[in-house]
Amino acid sequence: MEYYNYLKSLHLIFVITWFAGLFYIVRLFVYQIEANEKPSPEKEILQAQYKIMAYRLWYIITWPSAVLASIFAFWMLFFTDAGHIWLTQPWMHVKLCFVFLLYLYHGKCHQIFKQLQNDEVKYSNNFMRLWNEGATIILFAVVFLVVLKSAINWIFGVIGIILFSVLIMLGFRFYKRIREKK
Repeated sequence: MEYYNYLKSLHLIFVITWFAGLFYIVRLFVYQIEANEKPSPEKEILQAQYKIMAYRLWYIITWPSAVLASIFAFWMLFFTDAGHIWLTQPWMHVKLCFVFLLYLYHGKCHQIFKQLQNDEVKYSNNFMRLWNEGATIILFAVVFLVVLKSAINWIFGVIGIILFSVLIMLGFRFYKRIREKK
């Protein structure tokens, strides 16, 4: 059982760095899209720099963190006694659904990353600002599920997430108005 705590610690470390990478990569997407609207030579200079930053973040931090977080999670769930117990719990089933959503989110971020690396801008910077909140919502849901260990009580956390999302949207609109005035 002692090594379970080491596995859990490593899992948490890589989950944190995975989320940090997801939060920052979408921010870089916003910057890349905004750079696309700049005049030359500023446009080319910024795009080149953001591509390098995104590449390094994505392949040196985010992808390895996702893989290692997954390996340690798999190890805890399938090769420890505690993991076998957790797999029988309804809250864990709900959590794993959110983890699946996280993988889908990561996959979509990878698709956007590849497009921007090829100078294909298919989304607006406003869309990316909203897209950035997807990882936040998943993070809230997973943390509430893990801490409360309840398949029902996490709903209150999700209601909080929805309210939080509404506040983010209102803040986003307020910030957009401020930026447009400048």
